[in-house]
Amino acid sequence: MILTKQYRCIHSSSCQCTKGHLSEDVIFLVFQQLNWNPKLIAALSCSCKWFDDLAKRVLWKEFCKTRAPKMMVDLQSSGSHSVDGNWRALGKLLIYCSGCNKGGLFNNIQIPGHFVYRTRFSRTSGKSFLLPQCRTDVLYVSDPCEHLDQGDEGDIGFFRGIFKSFSMSKVRKLLIQRGVPLHPTHVCPYCKAKLWNMLQAKMIPTSASCRLGSYEDCIEYYVCLNGHMLGICTLLPLSESEEVSEIE
Repeated sequence: MILTKQYRCIHSSSCQCTKGHLSEDVIFLVFQQLNWNPKLIAALSCSCKWFDDLAKRVLWKEFCKTRAPKMMVDLQSSGSHSVDGNWRALGKLLIYCSGCNKGGLFNNIQIPGHFVYRTRFSRTSGKSFLLPQCRTDVLYVSDPCEHLDQGDEGDIGFFRGIFKSFSMSKVRKLLIQRGVPLHPTHVCPYCKAKLWNMLQAKMIPTSASCRLGSYEDCIEYYVCLNGHMLGICTLLPLSESEEVSEIE
């Protein structure tokens, strides 16, 4: 068996990897065989700065391309070889429902964040979350992650999404034109960037609640500086939401 040359970690004097690292090519092939397992990528990132850098540059990118190939091609079609907020943030957004904490973004609701096995993101659905003058923007939005029977709060749905080329989007331009302030304390759970409250900005169209199957006055979402979106809604009972879909 031929052993690949190892490279000593030079990123941190406290790194435990005193015997060096395998080459990036070998690690790439190992994780390719593991089908870019996100939990293993996260575990590898915690081992030292060298692995963390490799995961950010390579492994999370391959995970995203494997998990949502058409969406990734579209997000990169503007000519950029990276994604706003970095690949690790996007990888987390694909598989993690952020939930909410008491005193957090969504008032006093306490629902822990969790990993989701599979989520569908739709560019068509994203149009429903944009004002008419902003519908040339590209926004991918997930189906709501349902948390049923939350006491007085009813059936809660969390949704998340990402804009393509957010820095050049009409939504961002309109937020700046209206002078909407960024949230003073809370940040995006995916990339740690500051957030705009779209409810405060009065930029939530009625079509968003129709798309989610939620009460019109019980929907709120935020968009961060990197174009990640996270939101919450109170879902209609199944029979009522079916009627809404027919009207839409």
